Amino acid sequence: MNKQSLRDVKREATANLLAEAAFDLALEHGMDGFVVEDVVQRAGYSRRTFANHFSCKEEAVVMGASAFNNVDEVNELLENLADTSTPLEVLEHLVRMELTAGLFQKTRELVRLSKTYPSLEPYILSSLHRHQGDAQELLLDLFQARYPIGYIQLLVGAVYGAALPMLYGNSNILFPGQAKDESSESILLDQYLNEMFGYLKKGF
Repeated sequence: MNKQSLRDVKREATANLLAEAAFDLALEHGMDGFVVEDVVQRAGYSRRTFANHFSCKEEAVVMGASAFNNVDEVNELLENLADTSTPLEVLEHLVRMELTAGLFQKTRELVRLSKTYPSLEPYILSSLHRHQGDAQELLLDLFQARYPIGYIQLLVGAVYGAALPMLYGNSNILFPGQAKDESSESILLDQYLNEMFGYLKKGF
């Protein structure tokens, strides 16, 4: 993983602040309740700066919900990677990092918002593909010499495919802080992850 230049870091930080402001405004007022000018005022930037990063407020809102900013944590994982590590072990660490960072909870809120504002949907799909692509690229960089490309592609596809029910709410998974209905058959998020990765490690 290449180290970012200071300029790249600043650019990414600016984009994140704008995106977080847009996401917060969307939750507070709905997509029809704010404009780009509200976003830049809250974040403390100009409309020109916004235009340098995003094509529209929908794109900014989606990034605000789906941006994973724990670069230092990922770098630490890679620096301490054992020679015997497998693609599945690394992918499990990455997924659990994203969940710990609250990424999935925010993305679920975004998906719920998209049911009222369908204009968000193309940007959500694009974001999901980007996360999957980033994970696949990382694993290929680390393991292409030891594992077939097809194996890594199937592995990443399986893991991110299993995550979709969590995002779209059509599952019985309980996130931290959610109350369990006594009549439901809900399972804790950690239990779901253990089962999902258990299937991948031991077979179906």
